[in-house]
Amino acid sequence: MEGGSAAAGLLEQWPQAETVPQPEPPPRPQEETVPQEEALPRPQEETVPEGEAAAAALLVPAERRKLLCAEFASITSSDLARARCCLADNDWHLQRALNSYFEPPVDERDVGGRPQARTPPETCIDLTADVTTSSAGVNSADCRQPEDDSRFSLITWNIDGLDLGNQQDRARGVCSYLALYSPDVVFLQEVIPPYFSYLQKRALSYTIIPGNIDGYFTAIMLKKSRVKFLRQEIIPFPTTSMMRNLLVVHVNISGNELCLMTSHLESTKGHAKERLNQLRQVLKTMQEASESTTVIFGGDTNLRDHEVTQIGGLPNNILDIWEFLGKPGHCRYTWDTNCNSNLDASYKCKLRFDRIFFRTATEGGQIIPRSLDLIGLEKLDCGRFPSDHWGLLCDFDVIL
Repeated sequence: MEGGSAAAGLLEQWPQAETVPQPEPPPRPQEETVPQEEALPRPQEETVPEGEAAAAALLVPAERRKLLCAEFASITSSDLARARCCLADNDWHLQRALNSYFEPPVDERDVGGRPQARTPPETCIDLTADVTTSSAGVNSADCRQPEDDSRFSLITWNIDGLDLGNQQDRARGVCSYLALYSPDVVFLQEVIPPYFSYLQKRALSYTIIPGNIDGYFTAIMLKKSRVKFLRQEIIPFPTTSMMRNLLVVHVNISGNELCLMTSHLESTKGHAKERLNQLRQVLKTMQEASESTTVIFGGDTNLRDHEVTQIGGLPNNILDIWEFLGKPGHCRYTWDTNCNSNLDASYKCKLRFDRIFFRTATEGGQIIPRSLDLIGLEKLDCGRFPSDHWGLLCDFDVIL
């Protein structure tokens, strides 16, 4: 998101069922003052008569329904019959069905207001179990294929934790995307303590490393089955006025040493000078990494294209992955108030704030960017997107 300042007072844990009043979010730096409307109440789910549900099912081709059932069964570790029932009840909308499965409606909860356990006592539901694209007619056990060492995937996403509106719905939406794509590495920006605690409980298959523990901060998630954590460091930005820093994590993936970095660079036009100082620090740190290490930076840079030109462009050995892949139009703009209504902004603009930079290793195996896509493009049941930013999903080929 464009902006942010100290996020005091957000240390309360989210409730398990009903949402209690939360403190006002901290003020955000704004390009211009825009009145914000209060979030609309979540609409009540309407009961769909059997005839209408059957008609909705007919609109989804049979092969597609089989694929959705296999995908749902794999994510939830349920059987295909349960998958078909949940999907049919949600008009064959996969994300909506996942949300209804993991978060039962109020009348299915006990009198204490906590959801009934769907797993053994003291075991958390893992929304991010490793998932692969399923084939029709395959049971959920067969959907869990061995890890492919010839590729890996990464998501970077500003999840807009400072927006308290529909926060639990949006957090569940983010976790659903992690379950669907099962990335090996995740870079997150604008995480707040309650959101971080939620991820720790839900994303059991990931090691989560925060860039701070107070206010709002970044985090890096590493899939335990695939990524070996080596060490971490936090590099401060000494002149930031927005609590920004650079989180650096060293890992090994398929025998390859990687240096992973994320940051949320200073926001708004008025802080361009500080933002460029932070960018210089990021690029300097990337270049100082061992030549035998592949370096990947991803995050909310808040950069305008002319600002990169202003510092003379990127160093010759550092690539902007979007540019390297031929500047694909479908994933150019990651902050787009024309298409994303979360801010209810009166102004309309679209910018490429979220970027991934890459420096290849000079020795050993090679890691090459293969594709780049936007995620988080669908509205949730609450009528909002998971974030005011689109996420970036990047796939890499690993040449051993």
